[in-house]
Amino acid sequence: MTFTAAAPEALDIVVSTMASDAHTWNLVYLQLLLEEHGHRVTNLGACVPDDLLVDHCRRARPDLIVLSSVNGHGRLDGLRVIARLRAEPELLATPTVIGGKLGITDEADAQAGHALREAGFDEVFTGTGAIGRFTSYLSRRSTAVAA
Repeated sequence: MTFTAAAPEALDIVVSTMASDAHTWNLVYLQLLLEEHGHRVTNLGACVPDDLLVDHCRRARPDLIVLSSVNGHGRLDGLRVIARLRAEPELLATPTVIGGKLGITDEADAQAGHALREAGFDEVFTGTGAIGRFTSYLSRRSTAVAA
């Protein structure tokens, strides 16, 4: 795997799970994918308490927050976490996305998307093609930062 140097349009990105999710391979994958696209990544790891995520993002002021869930509780955790992030004036406008397994069924994943966007997530990535849609979203974000 070849990593590219951070370009001027590179984003500072925080990648994390939420408090109930102990999965790490999804975070490693996302970190490598983002770094391969030239972005700077801080990976907070698994089982991240809400306070740690909020405090870190408030201090770091990332260009993008990426939350990943594999355990099927992403919708519930995501609703709680986005409320905490959006309650912080410094993070109110920070682009924040979520993806992975957000419910315990594919139907639950599809239904979660609407609720999570309404709650304040900029984008939700689930199901077949989620990584492709995510990389397209990244390209648009990078272009917007460079402009």
